[in-house]
Amino acid sequence: MRRDSLLALLLLGLPAPALAAPPAPAKTMSAKPLPAPADLETETRAWHAERIARLSAEDGWLSLVALHWLEEGETRLGSAPSNALVLPATAPAQVGVLTRKGDTVSLTPQPGVPLTVEGKPFKGGALRTDASGSPDTVALGSLRFFIIRRGDRLGVRVKDSEAPTRKGFHGIPTYAPNAAWRVEGRFEPATTEKKIAVPNVLGEVEDMVSPGTVLFSVGGQEYRLSPVAEPGSNQFFFIFGDLTNRDETYGAGRFLYTDLPKDGKVVMDFNRAYNPPCAFTPFATCPLPPPQNKLKVRVEAGEKRFGDH
Repeated sequence: MRRDSLLALLLLGLPAPALAAPPAPAKTMSAKPLPAPADLETETRAWHAERIARLSAEDGWLSLVALHWLEEGETRLGSAPSNALVLPATAPAQVGVLTRKGDTVSLTPQPGVPLTVEGKPFKGGALRTDASGSPDTVALGSLRFFIIRRGDRLGVRVKDSEAPTRKGFHGIPTYAPNAAWRVEGRFEPATTEKKIAVPNVLGEVEDMVSPGTVLFSVGGQEYRLSPVAEPGSNQFFFIFGDLTNRDETYGAGRFLYTDLPKDGKVVMDFNRAYNPPCAFTPFATCPLPPPQNKLKVRVEAGEKRFGDH
């Protein structure tokens, strides 16, 4: 499926095909709301405040204004419409030329354009991508841009601290903290290296390492989710969908992090389920829930749908 078509479906909040047919009533029941203990409500509110602060930071996801995939050869960038990569109007008409040669990208600045990298004047040269950690970030006024790698693709991601999406942000609606959605699951580790196929909004599928499966119960019904292991992380990362994606939460699913298992148990606090970056910008490259992580239950906890997405 073309990327623009897939994004259109996601931003309209349309459900994944696997959720199209309603399951049996016993499997669609939501967790009965339970009063949130004072500590759970306080912890949830504090966590969400930190989440909003990161999202709305000068270099947070709300500042993302462009994503351009690089072809072999030269790509001109600047605010003039004639550029292959058109930057916001605050940038000079011509900023420079990016040159891709295989897996490497270099930047030749336009004379007189005051670019910096890590706070130091940048006169040109190769740019480190995010493939092996933090990329080289080129700064120009309120703009920041850097090179990302996604599979065989190399792209330029542009952020602007003055972006309308950031300046006009007024928060994300959430469900009230609910003790019924802080559940303890049983972890079943994989006996051999396990990989699951995780699709993304680019129409690609990536095989990601999964340490096992977490089984948990809601309303007397058992469910299971497979986390993925991120390099260097001391947490489990869950990419999941549920029946609220149809009407109240982001149509392409949500994310959840948990602590690693302790004594074979994992605490799944769905009050901390949150929207992926694609809920806020079409320039993100989000993973989507794999088929086994599409829950046939309404997870009425965590973040709700943002704006018109």
